[in-house]
Amino acid sequence: MKFSHVSMVARDADGLAEFYKRIFGCEDRRPRKTMSGEKASRGNGLPNAEIYSAWLTLPGVDGPFLEILEYNNTHDRPTPLVNEPGYGHISFEVENIQTTFAAVVRAGGKPLGEITDFGTADTPSLVVYMRDPEGNVVELEQRSGEI
Repeated sequence: MKFSHVSMVARDADGLAEFYKRIFGCEDRRPRKTMSGEKASRGNGLPNAEIYSAWLTLPGVDGPFLEILEYNNTHDRPTPLVNEPGYGHISFEVENIQTTFAAVVRAGGKPLGEITDFGTADTPSLVVYMRDPEGNVVELEQRSGEI
């Protein structure tokens, strides 16, 4: 058994995929495609499902990938809180947390908290939670020696 991928449902799959490519260095894993018909509906239990998908490689990882799906029919929900059960967040270790924080904001994301040091004086470990342009929670981490 092995871990395969993480999936997000987006209102705009292309826009969200471009955000993750531009900010975090993800790359297209395969050409984007649309799935529909009986198999798509039977597989996910949604009648008349049409699903547009983007698969992105994750930086520094061989194998598991980020799947971004856009359904032809979606249901809006309130933006989830950080501490609600279910999908929590996706996390990226970055070289410069301040620079990446600013890039996320410029690209339409929003801060949830402040950059905080969870390490020690000798081994700092900076962390901050943010939202991507669609409201998903993203954690930025900068480990010691890179401040």
